[in-house]
Amino acid sequence: MISSSVLVLNKSFLPVHVTSLKRAFILFYQGIAKAVDKNYRTFSFDSWADLSVIDGYNSIGLVNRMIRVPSVIILTNYDKLPRRYVKFSRANIFLRDKNKCQYCGKEFKKNDLNLDHVIPRMRGGVSSWENVVCSCIPCNRNKGGRTPEAAGMKLIKKPIKPGWSSYYHISLTNIMYKEWMPFLSLVDNAYWHVELDK
Repeated sequence: MISSSVLVLNKSFLPVHVTSLKRAFILFYQGIAKAVDKNYRTFSFDSWADLSVIDGYNSIGLVNRMIRVPSVIILTNYDKLPRRYVKFSRANIFLRDKNKCQYCGKEFKKNDLNLDHVIPRMRGGVSSWENVVCSCIPCNRNKGGRTPEAAGMKLIKKPIKPGWSSYYHISLTNIMYKEWMPFLSLVDNAYWHVELDK
């Protein structure tokens, strides 16, 4: 239980980190953070400890009592979002290309798109922002292991590394709690959000 995960929010209720319950309790006890309940109410350590432990809530034992385990904490003085680099992941490539095939220009569901190396790897192409684009399956098959020019195809726009950072960029563990969902804009899963090998 003590190694379970807690979502950390800045004081604007935006997610900035996932930490261990042990670290969350340290921040919580020191007054650096407050607990957030399912109704978005915030609690100091003492007011949270005064809440009765109810069946269905995870709890841990203190020296003289049991205390509910918070799933979400909010930092009392931190109002920034940490600067992060843009992760080279499927989700961010699809976001950059707006789920459009970069050869035919049609918009597709994620499941009907794949990633294409503009300069194929077998011809020295690398996996980078500047060489990977979204492609529909028919266009990808048509292009094959050739460059767009050799295949008689043209890119809609030159791929570049985006200058933005996706709204949801914190690294999640495999454990997700329903209490986290109101604060997260995207559901994380390894396929979409894992950093791709370069």
